[in-house]
Amino acid sequence: MLFTRASEYALISLIYIAKHQSPVDVDTLSNELNIPRSFLAKILQNLARADILKSYKGINGGFILAKDASKINIKDVIISAEKKEPLVFECSGDDKCPNNRHDTCKIYPIINNLQNKINVFLTNITLEQILK
Repeated sequence: MLFTRASEYALISLIYIAKHQSPVDVDTLSNELNIPRSFLAKILQNLARADILKSYKGINGGFILAKDASKINIKDVIISAEKKEPLVFECSGDDKCPNNRHDTCKIYPIINNLQNKINVFLTNITLEQILK
C-alpha cells in the first residue's frame, strides 16, 4: 500500500506546522487534527530524524519545519513516516522480486514502470505546492 495513516498524518501535520511561525507541540497537533497523541509523536520524531522537522524541548517547545517547504518532497515524507519506500506492489522497484525472477517475469516491467512514474511524481510534489 502506498499511503497509510502514518503518511496521511505526517502530511496533515506538516501542513499545520508550516502555517505557524513558532513551534507547535504534539498536544496541540493531536487535539487540532484529531490524531492519537502517541502515534503522532512517533511520526513527528521520525520526521525530525529525517531532518524534515526540527524539534525544540521545553515550555515553548514543539516542532517547526527544518527547511523550506519547497525543499520537502512528498516521497521523503512518506519514507520518513512509513520507515520504508512507498511501493505499489511487493515486487515494485528495482530488483524487488520476492522470488528473484524479475529478469523473466512478464509483469515486472509494467509494475516497475508504474513504480518509477509514481516515484518521480511523489518526488516532484513539494510541501510548498500543497500549501498553495
